[in-house]
Amino acid sequence: MDEVEVVVAHSERATLRVGDVFLKVDADQARVDVEVEMMALAPVPTPKVLWRRPPVLALAALPGTTLGRLGGPSTGSPAGWAAAGAAIRTLHEAPLPPRTGRAGRSIAALTTELDDECESLVTNSVLPADLVTRNRQVAEAALRPWAPAFTHGDLQIAHLFVDGDEVTGIIDWSEAGQGDALYDLATFTLGHEEHLDDVMAGYGSGIDLDVIHAWWSLRSLLAVRWLIEHGFDPFAPGCEIDVLRSRT
Repeated sequence: MDEVEVVVAHSERATLRVGDVFLKVDADQARVDVEVEMMALAPVPTPKVLWRRPPVLALAALPGTTLGRLGGPSTGSPAGWAAAGAAIRTLHEAPLPPRTGRAGRSIAALTTELDDECESLVTNSVLPADLVTRNRQVAEAALRPWAPAFTHGDLQIAHLFVDGDEVTGIIDWSEAGQGDALYDLATFTLGHEEHLDDVMAGYGSGIDLDVIHAWWSLRSLLAVRWLIEHGFDPFAPGCEIDVLRSRT
């Protein structure tokens, strides 16, 4: 029997790998419904659905490797990063899906969530007030009107696989839907600013760097408390706290 590898696990969901099969356990069946639907609509490579028996979704493993991970060294050639940018552009230019995704939250809702989170971070002494204030100012540039695109909504670097300079697949689509394209690009390059130019070379025009920087700050501010509460460490080198410090 193959060894069982715990890919990620927290109170909301868990992903296990057994040989060439990923088993996703999620008590929220609506979230799994979205994932299956969005993978079917996305014009980029996605994992093959092997079977589904709630609360488990079985997916075939993708060939290749990721380009790195948040808090770890980046890998892959500049051409590999550019290929990722081109694949993201293909997704963003696809016909719009029928639902709004995580990257499509309204400006009003996002502003309220951000202000509440900043207040909590300072009040509970999670982060210094000056660090929070500066990044809240930077984040303001992301709170603007945007044209809807087909977005992944959680396009972390660990969710895109390449083999050489070819994208072999993108995983974890439960947050996908209509949203701000620059949210995806910022999420993908979070903590790996040195490869932003490579991604831009593959993606093409239409990238506002101020908005990318704003999303780095905004996403990190919103993530810190959730990560701590779910057993992750945003204070690890290269992770969210270092991203926030880099903006100051």
